[in-house]
Amino acid sequence: MWTVLEERAAAKAIDKLPRHVGEKYAFWCAIVRQSGPQGLRTIKSFHDEKLTGKLAHLRSSRLNEQWRVLYRVEADVVTVFIERITPHDYRP
Repeated sequence: MWTVLEERAAAKAIDKLPRHVGEKYAFWCAIVRQSGPQGLRTIKSFHDEKLTGKLAHLRSSRLNEQWRVLYRVEADVVTVFIERITPHDYRP
């Protein structure tokens, strides 16, 4: 079992998400809690990938064409930290 922790900014953004994006995020969280990041890679629609450049310590998953979940994984404590949920804005 994995733990999903949301940064404060991400938690605030969740309340403002469009309904269909919020539902997809809830589905994303359920997969991560059950199977971890490996479970995301088996579902092609999430396009889970490691980022490069200044955000190289993060991974990104697609919620839809526009919205992304940016997160990092700490394997030693089996935790996923949600950094941001953005409308495809990767600026630090």
